[in-house]
Amino acid sequence: MKALLYTPSLPRFFAARALGKRFPKGLLPLRLVEVPLPERQGFVKVKVRLSGVCGSDLALLYGKSPPSISPFFSFPAVLGHEILGEVEGSLVAVNPLLSCTDRGLPPCPRCQQGEEGLCQNVAEGPLAPGMLGYNRDLPGGWGEWVLVRPERLYPIPEGVPEERAVLAEPLAVVVRGLKKLKPWPDEILVLGMGTLGLSALKALRALGFSGKAYAVAKYPRQAERALVFGADRVYGSAKEALLERAKCYRYLLFEGYRGGYEAVIEASGSGAGFRQALTLAQEGGRVLLLGAPGVDWADLSPFWFKEVGLVGSYTYTHEEFAQAVGLLPELKGLEGLIGGIFPLEAWPKALSAKGKALFRPNVS
Repeated sequence: MKALLYTPSLPRFFAARALGKRFPKGLLPLRLVEVPLPERQGFVKVKVRLSGVCGSDLALLYGKSPPSISPFFSFPAVLGHEILGEVEGSLVAVNPLLSCTDRGLPPCPRCQQGEEGLCQNVAEGPLAPGMLGYNRDLPGGWGEWVLVRPERLYPIPEGVPEERAVLAEPLAVVVRGLKKLKPWPDEILVLGMGTLGLSALKALRALGFSGKAYAVAKYPRQAERALVFGADRVYGSAKEALLERAKCYRYLLFEGYRGGYEAVIEASGSGAGFRQALTLAQEGGRVLLLGAPGVDWADLSPFWFKEVGLVGSYTYTHEEFAQAVGLLPELKGLEGLIGGIFPLEAWPKALSAKGKALFRPNVS
């Protein structure tokens, strides 16, 4: 079958890390190749209808992934963990986790608690480390087919368009994060209006959040969509949002702030966004980390001096994934985040798309 295969290359890793998005796409370690589709007992073949390009995929390609998590992935691998599939003519969302049960192992303490996303055996057993999309033994969604255990398939509710349904996986990350943020305060600021940030806004309202929702959007189009998705006010920058709610104090060359927001959702996936979120949180406030900041520096004093709390959301439980799929009919307009649908051959264009890029591997 055709698939986009990522093969690590240290020289390209360091060059891409240094140059970022200026690194020539043709030199990225990604190639369209023919790969065999393995057979594995207990797994079923799922035809890929759509598969998303995630920020973590881009971080991997451009050398921004934290090195400390690299032992829990295995390469070369067919990327793609946001997968909408088809089984016997029906659409299904694919939960890409490969935890103890998938690996033929007795459940670890976290899996026994239902926390499969925190499985302690993701690098153990007969399968290589990592979930679908980061696993050398099983292909991810940037190929024509994937292999999945039936328990990890979730039927898409009737009437949900494919371009919305493929967002089930990142939406599950959002659902988990919002649950960890409970009890919800009276106001929440969402920093970063990409796929995760806008999904968080939309999901907050769908899940019944009736307080004030504020957003920080970099681009006018994102700001417009944030208002449509339920934001009460949109700021053009984190600094603008900070000055609206916090008082600045200065001493010599240094400045600090008192005040801010009860809860801040960091959805930009950048080190700068993480630092801004810590500054924007008020005394005793909380920060939810949805994006992956990678390796960066940060002033950690807000955890101590302001007693800010921090929670993160990386994956999900079975119930959280199912809840995300169940929310899809209520999230009309979420498909507007899609920036383009591309065949595998057009992967350089997909990686340059504005908005969420999708692959459609099976183009007849």
